[in-house]
Formats: sequence, structure tokens, C-alpha cells
Amino acid sequence: MGFISKLGAGLKKTRDSLMGSVNSMLHSFTKIDKELFEELEEILITADVGAPTSARLCEALHKKVKERGVTDPQKVKGLLVETVAEMLRGGQEMNLSTKPSVILIIGVNGVGKTTTIGKLAAKYKAEGKKVVLGAADTFRAAAIEQLDIWAERAGVDIIKHSQGADPAAVVFDTIAAAKARSSDIIICDTAGRLHNKKNLMDELSKIGRIIERELPQSDREILLVLDATTGLNAVNQAREFKSAAGITGIVLTKLDGTARGGVVLAIREDLDVPVKFIGVGEGIDDLQPFNPDDFAAGLFGE
Repeated sequence: MGFISKLGAGLKKTRDSLMGSVNSMLHSFTKIDKELFEELEEILITADVGAPTSARLCEALHKKVKERGVTDPQKVKGLLVETVAEMLRGGQEMNLSTKPSVILIIGVNGVGKTTTIGKLAAKYKAEGKKVVLGAADTFRAAAIEQLDIWAERAGVDIIKHSQGADPAAVVFDTIAAAKARSSDIIICDTAGRLHNKKNLMDELSKIGRIIERELPQSDREILLVLDATTGLNAVNQAREFKSAAGITGIVLTKLDGTARGGVVLAIREDLDVPVKFIGVGEGIDDLQPFNPDDFAAGLFGE
């Protein structure tokens, strides 16, 4: 199955819920008026698009309808796909041109952080890149073990210390190994939980300082992994991490398990952070670069 087919299947729950409501609503109108847009806005809010984003989307859609002189409610759907794609575009490319480049993976426990790292490692290895993983979530023993399994599965190197070790020391050693081995990409795990939130954010800051000191010219991506099934709670998580860690992009996992796929729009619009990868399955190749046009078509297609 190609990725566009997987994406369509992965968004099925959201699409069935969202398009069922949108189609039913559009069929109930004979003209495009204020009430139509009000009802559409309500439908979008229930799909976890969020109230501010839903309002902006409907405003942009209304403008398109007026500019193009559209009068048939059934044509609103095509304009909706177009508008959503436009809102999602920009910033989704990964900036990894230096050797080595660094990808720092952050996020709370349970969102699929370790799995995401394994899938990213496999993706870049398949592209001919030399990848080294850093097991810097030393707070949780299982995290080190899981990452070890993924490193073996993806066929990449891993640098690890014992549970309870200093995460920044792991990152330091990972960078040293990457330099010595002429690696292209460093992917570092981080703790999803420490004794309190301040400790966690302080730890991320410390890791950031190590990277800045050891690889001052390197390209780096700080990717926050979010679980799509949590809906708008994911937006709140992203808001906290953005203020503390300066995230450059989002990896949205478990889209195939939820009807809340509309949260992608809320993340992009409310936080001005691009979605860079989405996960629509359990397979090693089911984490794919985010394509706004394919996503919009998959979200609102028949």
C-alpha cells in the first residue's frame, strides 16, 4: 500500500466523522449564507480543530467563496480542501544539511517517542545516511532497552549509559562518537518525565547547551512528539514545550487511531509550529514526512 493510500486509511476515523457531518450539513443548504459558515465552524470545533483555528478557516473560506462568486453549497467542500492545505503549508522540510546534524526528540511518556526515533533512524539509514542514536532518557530503564532494540532493527549505532546517568553526558558522548565515526545524523532521545516539570525543562536546556557548545555550527531540529488521540490536549503540551525548548517541528503519532485528526490544524495555526512527520500505522515505514496537500485531501476526501 502506497503512503497516500495509508494516509487515507489512517485518517479514516477523522474523515468519516468530519465529512459525514460536513456532507450532511451542505446538503441541508440551498445557498451559501452566514448560517452555513456558523454550522461548518461548529463541526470543525468538534473535530478538535479548535475554536480560534476554526474561525480563521471559515473566514478564509468565506473570502474565497466571495472572490470566486461560488453559490453552490456543494462546491464549498473543494474550497475547504484547498484552504486547509494552504493553512498547513510551510516549514515542513527538515533542515539537516550539516555533517553531523542533530535531531533532538522530546515529549511526554507514552506518545511514541522511542518508536518515532527508531522509524526516523530507519528512514535516514535507508537514504544512505550514517545515523547514531543517543539514549539520553536515562530516567526510565525501559527507554534505554527499547531504543537499543530499535537501533538493532534499524541497523544503526547507539550510545547509551546506565539508568540514572546524566543525560547531558550521554549527549556529549553521542556527539563525540558521531564526530569520530563521521556520522551524518545524530538522533537523541530525552526524558518524558522527571521528578517535576522544572527538572525536565532544566534538563532539556542543559542538553541544548551541550549541543551548542560541541556542535555550534550544526543544523538541529527539536521535534516534539505528540499523540493525536489526545486531541487539543496535545496543543497544550506543545505550548509548554515550545516556551521551554524552542521546538522546530511536530511529529504527530497515532493518527490512525483517532477521529481527532483536525488537531493538526490547531497545532499549525495556534502555535505556528509546522508538523514535520505523521504516523499512520505501526510499521517501520508508517512514519512519513508531512505533506499538507495529501493531508487535506485525506482529511476531507470521499
